[in-house]
Amino acid sequence: MIHRLLAIFSQIRNELHAKLNPLGYARKIGVRMGENVHFYGMPAGMFGTEPWLITIGNNVHITAGCAFVTHDGGTLILRQEVPDLEWTAPIAIGNDVYLGVRTLILPGVTIGNRCIIGAGSVVTKSIPDNSVAAGVPARVIKSTDEYLESMKQKSLKCGHLKGEEKAKVLKKIFGITHV
Repeated sequence: MIHRLLAIFSQIRNELHAKLNPLGYARKIGVRMGENVHFYGMPAGMFGTEPWLITIGNNVHITAGCAFVTHDGGTLILRQEVPDLEWTAPIAIGNDVYLGVRTLILPGVTIGNRCIIGAGSVVTKSIPDNSVAAGVPARVIKSTDEYLESMKQKSLKCGHLKGEEKAKVLKKIFGITHV
């Protein structure tokens, strides 16, 4: 009973640490990170059982619900046939990367520099530099340069604004008056 209470306390403490200091929490559990890494959502549980196999570069934006899975748990049911069966591999995220909401990154994947991964993607294979990838499984759909050109055409020209100032401009653009 005491062991279970200690485990619950430890989990609550970790979740609180992850919420209050996401970068410190990730580093504490062994994730290697560069500068200017941003978490949008709580990283508790995001890094699985081998967080020390995960490397994240500089200027990386990780949104809510992303998961880094460094092992294949399917081997568990096959260990009665092959007792030492194991597949675990590192994950590496380059510099200037955006991971959309609920991106799942599987063992052995490297995401190159200047990449954008679309929301809900399952990244099963490495993604080369300067790529936009999306889907299940994720595949490269265009270059980051092509994405930039299309976004310049669609831009609302308020990305430099923050918080309430940006909200005010967006409400005006979309005719929102009821909030």
